[in-house]
Amino acid sequence: MQIASPYLLFIGDTTNQLSIKMACSAADWRPELCVGEYRIDGCTVSTGIKKLDIRQAVAEGAKSFILGFANSGGVLDKKWFPYILEAMEQGMDIVSGLHDKLTDFPELVAKAEQTQQKLLDIRQPKLEFVTGTGVKRTGKRLLTVGTDCSVGKMYTSLAIEKSMKKFGLNVDFRATGQCGILIAGQGVAIDCVISDFLSGASESLSPNNSPEHWDIIEGQGSLSHPAFAGVSLGLLHGSQPDALVICHDLNRTHMRGLPDSQFPSIETTIALNLQAAKLTNPNVKVVGIAVNTSSVSIEEGQRICAQLNEQFSLPCVDPLRDTADSIAATLV
Repeated sequence: MQIASPYLLFIGDTTNQLSIKMACSAADWRPELCVGEYRIDGCTVSTGIKKLDIRQAVAEGAKSFILGFANSGGVLDKKWFPYILEAMEQGMDIVSGLHDKLTDFPELVAKAEQTQQKLLDIRQPKLEFVTGTGVKRTGKRLLTVGTDCSVGKMYTSLAIEKSMKKFGLNVDFRATGQCGILIAGQGVAIDCVISDFLSGASESLSPNNSPEHWDIIEGQGSLSHPAFAGVSLGLLHGSQPDALVICHDLNRTHMRGLPDSQFPSIETTIALNLQAAKLTNPNVKVVGIAVNTSSVSIEEGQRICAQLNEQFSLPCVDPLRDTADSIAATLV
């Protein structure tokens, strides 16, 4: 699947910063591919890049209209159809990371055929998978896991890859979600794989490699989240990680989207993930903690990370504010 660039990132009338993580991911990690963002009345959040409408973006060379938002269930609301249709009229392909397929809507398919534009559902796996085997693979693997979903596992993975490359290590980022696929240009949207094949798909994502090679695998969900633990477990078993990095977001009191749920401690998260990971790699270990400290000052965030560093005897950083160098250094 080839995604034509540059991109126009469509974030609609969103009011929740977390819900535009796909747009933010592209703006943060591939800014050279983005001409701007398109917001409509009522939107109160932003990716931080230039604001353009569809015609302005096309004038600046935009080739793909990215549906840069996500919602619970990945539903495509028909209120966005006029914008999607206009984007195709103006010569842009449509790229979606939602569960709902663009190609399931006759109105969009008809317009795509008329304009000769592509409808790209990047969350929908195109490959056929087999069940997992648990057989040890060559090469080394790191998986980011979390206390909750949307705590920064993808950003942490990319930051670790960046730091490892700086140290001269042989490393690749492996995308397991729609945002990561948009950034990497390839990968498997693991939450769209049939449950029996989750671990097998995860194995295929990170095949045999040279002994010194590291795959940094983007984690999904959380073993403590009632809705997404199944995906997290399949990915954990299939990834067969040698190293785990625990990702955490400060000041959460419940699992995302579940106000009556309990939020797990970092201690619980470490114990759960180590126990589960040992099924396919008995030698797995935790090598670091990544904390999203954006809800507090830089100084307060650094104090909290230092506290966790001392408590767990592990490097603890905010990978965006502090880089992931101290975690990558444990892998040299």
